[in-house]
Amino acid sequence: MNLPDDPQVEPAGAFAGTPDGLDRLWTPHRMVYIGGQDKPADDAPGDGCPFCRIPTLDDEQGLVVRRGDVAFVVMNLYPYNSGHLLVCPYRHVADYTDLTDDEVAEVAALTRTAMRVVRDVMAPDGFNLGMNQGQVAGAGIQAHLHQHVVPRWGGDANFLPIVARTRALPALLGDTRAALAAAWPATEGTTDPC
Repeated sequence: MNLPDDPQVEPAGAFAGTPDGLDRLWTPHRMVYIGGQDKPADDAPGDGCPFCRIPTLDDEQGLVVRRGDVAFVVMNLYPYNSGHLLVCPYRHVADYTDLTDDEVAEVAALTRTAMRVVRDVMAPDGFNLGMNQGQVAGAGIQAHLHQHVVPRWGGDANFLPIVARTRALPALLGDTRAALAAAWPATEGTTDPC
């Protein structure tokens, strides 16, 4: 699918019918998310799970910010806000209570460092942190646990998500990944799991 470089706004009065005074912001790139692209077909580990596949890619291609010994930090491909990170164990595990002590410790340490790095690079006013455990709790990929680190700014919630199910994100994922990876402390999580 060829997408325009810029979103297109169409005034309602330019089309047939009764103008309703609303402009339309068309975001066709969202259809891949709505259609389920990158969602696993089942709960099995392996290439079908994006959180199992991402560590096999190079950092730029996989949007990996940092690799630790038992967990890694990656940009969210469908972010709630710019700078939205996910902290994932390498091991394909669904439930927080099934993590090993080492995984719990590293997920916590990477989450804490992620907050510090995002704070230094992007200066958010706060954060949302959380894990959605199970589909009913909102887990889009429930079979592979992931901790959300979402930077928040005063006034960052606007009308678009409410009325148009669209998010306005001012920074590209690759640019944000590069800035956060460059700012990550050199002593935090450097071992490749393979």
